[in-house]
Amino acid sequence: MIRRTGETLVEVEWKARGKGPARVETGIGFLDHVLESWTFHGGFGLRLKADGDLRVDAHHTAEDVALALGEAMDEALGDRAGLHRFGWAYAPLDEALARAVVDLVRRPHCELTLPPLPPMIGELPSEMVPHFFRSLAMAGRFTLHLDVLRAENGHHAVEAAFKALALAMAQALAVKGRSARSTKGTL
Repeated sequence: MIRRTGETLVEVEWKARGKGPARVETGIGFLDHVLESWTFHGGFGLRLKADGDLRVDAHHTAEDVALALGEAMDEALGDRAGLHRFGWAYAPLDEALARAVVDLVRRPHCELTLPPLPPMIGELPSEMVPHFFRSLAMAGRFTLHLDVLRAENGHHAVEAAFKALALAMAQALAVKGRSARSTKGTL
């Protein structure tokens, strides 16, 4: 998947089941860190390279990474027949605790609760964190409910959220048969 705009160029290869470490290069160190953690804990395959207008700020790069990654996920999952569909998980990181619930139904929606975060976490403006998760769910065409239930440290809050999402998605991606897990017969 390639996403090219006037501000960014993002190349993404995502697999629901991966081998080896993630290769993530966004130019935003903290975003690389949480995406690598998400990939590891979800058991995904991820190769992602972004070249953005970081001289302006991190907004376009972080947003387009989320959109490109979501589009790559949507494309890789196809009609999603046979997948468990639902996943839920809690993930702690020291004092932080996050809960994620996903439905791979192809009806994009995101509900998100985060504690107050510091203005910046590394090179990532914290205002981009909710924007990233919403963009990912919209482009990936899945429903996401993500809540950081407690946290004192912004880094821990965001990393716990990415880990909880990874665990919930891994559960939702488990194979449960051949047909769509829906009373409608399609997702």
